[in-house]
Amino acid sequence: MPADDPSVRRPTLTQVAALAGVSLKTASRALNREPNVAPSTGQRVLDAADLLGYRLNGIARELRRGATSALVGLVSGDLANPFYSAVASGIERELRQHGLLLVTANNDEDPELEHSLIDAFLERRVRALLIIPSVGEHDYLSIEGRHGVPFVFLDRPPDGVDGDAVLIDNVGGARSAAEHLLAGGHRRIALVADLARMAPQRGRIDGFVAAMRAAGNTAWEPYVRTDIHDVRHAERAVRDLLALDPAPTAFFTTNNRLTTGALRAMRDVAEPPALVGFDDFDLADVLGTTVVAHDMTAIGREAARLAFERISGHTGPARTIVISTSVVPRGSGERPPR
Repeated sequence: MPADDPSVRRPTLTQVAALAGVSLKTASRALNREPNVAPSTGQRVLDAADLLGYRLNGIARELRRGATSALVGLVSGDLANPFYSAVASGIERELRQHGLLLVTANNDEDPELEHSLIDAFLERRVRALLIIPSVGEHDYLSIEGRHGVPFVFLDRPPDGVDGDAVLIDNVGGARSAAEHLLAGGHRRIALVADLARMAPQRGRIDGFVAAMRAAGNTAWEPYVRTDIHDVRHAERAVRDLLALDPAPTAFFTTNNRLTTGALRAMRDVAEPPALVGFDDFDLADVLGTTVVAHDMTAIGREAARLAFERISGHTGPARTIVISTSVVPRGSGERPPR
């Protein structure tokens, strides 16, 4: 159906007024529940609006009255990833307690798209903006911050601008995972990491390497694969590593998608290597997968709390909250070297 077909256009207030047989001003007053509109007239206007499918523009109405929007924007990674959806859930539940609504958009790890999404949210007068940033500087946001729009960065720190941030202890978590495998007697430990240009991944790589160096272990060095960004490529990378001679006896994967790919690659291996993955995920306990766990909803909850404090008038310096991690042993990370 063509976009300019009248049947797909949104109904207008003028059409509501005409159907109800009242003036435009009376229709507006009735829909906005203003006084001095006869009950029968008001009901006629409401019936006409329902029949036409007319809805008030709530944002515009509130802004005309001098109020501010109740919307908070989230620029996120792919919400199909359980990590991002859990973070968004934590944000939404916290904001709801304060009468605020969350709207989300996916940046696809693209700095230009991220910039345009941020501009779109700001044009819609969001009360605050929560950002899981892709790579790129954010100095352009300093002007908006001075105009009273709070920014909170999640999972990855801001670059080029001061802002509140909620981060994961990526270095500590990865180091704990590596030490866990070393304590099990492993030396040929493969590292399968996501995009190395992303700050969380750099932290996890650095934590792993620090543990290897502290242990005086160099046997892991032939088994590093980085910039593995999805399940399919992770499965392929792990299969390739398992085909080496000698093969690694253990794996550390740096996020839930890569862990899933590793599990798929190992499903037909009679004596699979040890595996520790960063991020917990659904069914990890059923599958017996050892993980570096952290509270994903807490990341969102804390970010929303920081944003609301800024909305409420807090003007102190930028704050950073670090969410702790812990190794959860479930069997896969405790397999001995073969």
